[in-house]
Amino acid sequence: MKALIISADHFEDSELLVPYYRLKEAGAEVTVASLNRGTITGKHGYEVAVDKTFDEVNPDEYAILVLPGGKAPAVVRKQSKALEIARSFFAVNKPVAAICHGPQILISAGLLKGRRATCYMSVADELKEAGALYEDQEVVVDGNLVTSRQPPDLPAFMRETMKQLGFSP
Repeated sequence: MKALIISADHFEDSELLVPYYRLKEAGAEVTVASLNRGTITGKHGYEVAVDKTFDEVNPDEYAILVLPGGKAPAVVRKQSKALEIARSFFAVNKPVAAICHGPQILISAGLLKGRRATCYMSVADELKEAGALYEDQEVVVDGNLVTSRQPPDLPAFMRETMKQLGFSP
């Protein structure tokens, strides 16, 4: 199984690293994609190697898309290729897991209208304006979509994300 994480500099460290290592622990091959190769640096200084640029990603190769939060989604959502990647996962109903500011990418891709979702509190109004049905819960699952609000929600976020891939809690 292959997992794709798309992010950029100033990601929320735990929201990228916890899914990264949990998926690896489960045997997944995890690819981190960003605007450029090299490394991306989290808000708290953690560096993560970038395996592919957005242009090098073939979404058909991956079983799940993970969208960490922090300030990175504000940059990622401006990249048309990143939005195409997100749309391709929704088009074939593959799991998408977005936490904190991560849903901003899905908002820009036009994917949340009529979908139940949550996000970081400062993004809630934007989520509602995009037509999403906002719920202030630690994790919200709507079909293939798993969303959470913030780092303390990571245990629930990962439990539901792993269920999407057929792993029981």
